Amino acid sequence: MYDIDDKKTGYSTKEAQITRGLLLEAAQELFARHGFDGTAIRDITSKAGRNIASINYFFGDKRELYEELFRLRLREMRESRLNVIKMVMSSSSPSIEKLFFAYCTDFLKPFADPQKNQTFMRLFLREMAEQRLAKNMFFNELAKPTLTTMEDALLAICPKLSKKDAFMSILSLTGQLVHLMQIKILFEAAQGHPISSINTDEAVKHIVKFSTAGLKAFVKGNRK
Repeated sequence: MYDIDDKKTGYSTKEAQITRGLLLEAAQELFARHGFDGTAIRDITSKAGRNIASINYFFGDKRELYEELFRLRLREMRESRLNVIKMVMSSSSPSIEKLFFAYCTDFLKPFADPQKNQTFMRLFLREMAEQRLAKNMFFNELAKPTLTTMEDALLAICPKLSKKDAFMSILSLTGQLVHLMQIKILFEAAQGHPISSINTDEAVKHIVKFSTAGLKAFVKGNRK
């Protein structure tokens, strides 16, 4: 909520929320399509139907808008993931399968919509290549709190598992999900091959099934 005095700024609280949201939405699409350098402030405000001054007022400049866009998306994903982990662990019978399935499903939720998948994933891949954000942003905003919570949950379910092995198991699971998102985009035009039409739900079930089986076999082997 943005408590903005319309007498001073020309924006009511509701108008401010709408304007800020339109700017972020337009910026996400244009940054994903053209990159940071290929996107001008005028392009963003034109697409959002707002004036150039609105960027300065809400974000300061283009770089701060770019950072705020990622910060917002990362926080949304973090809170969603932490909530599903909490739900699994507060249930009557938490299990590896339930924990992994909840994590995987929520991990892919922001990309479930085809348009959002194309837009945010392309933006994410661009950022990985260009590295314009502070190196610790992804870690502090999303990775650290999620990994820590997942690690604690997995150790609660599998107390015989070492902290290091729990971490590596979660990292492996995450890597499979990232790879799934990447190939969905990279090979979308590979008509006539199964890789072009991978069903996300089926892929998640496969990942959870084999990751769970592998971890259980590993824990069982360590007990011998």
